[in-house]
Amino acid sequence: MSTEFDSSWYVVQTHPQAEVKASVHLQRQGFAIYLPRHLKQRRHARRIEKIAAPLFPRYLFVSIEFATQRWLSIDSTVGVTRLVRNGERPAPVPQHVIDALKHREDLNGFVQLDRRPRFSPGDKVRVVAGAFCATVPGFTKV
Repeated sequence: MSTEFDSSWYVVQTHPQAEVKASVHLQRQGFAIYLPRHLKQRRHARRIEKIAAPLFPRYLFVSIEFATQRWLSIDSTVGVTRLVRNGERPAPVPQHVIDALKHREDLNGFVQLDRRPRFSPGDKVRVVAGAFCATVPGFTKV
């Protein structure tokens, strides 16, 4: 019988710039981790270089098997601030979110981001779903 607490992905918040350190220590404890990274442009000393950077600074994903792993130890892991929870229980990340991130990785494992938005300042856009789709007094949809 499978439950919501079989192996699933969860979010870990790390100390500033400690994503790699936290992932190493979590892996030593037997947890599978996913730290999505991208190539970021950085200006330094009049030159531009590309460096590997976390896609979500201060956050990474950890896979937990509740039947076999001591997940409470995550909060006291070196580099970790806390396991993100919904009340007392860790807040699961839907598998499709992880799959979508991995699907965007290149051959070197970096998540590829859209280079340019599909619209420019001043373009008319149509909001078809989400919080901004609701009718707001004085707001006219295009």
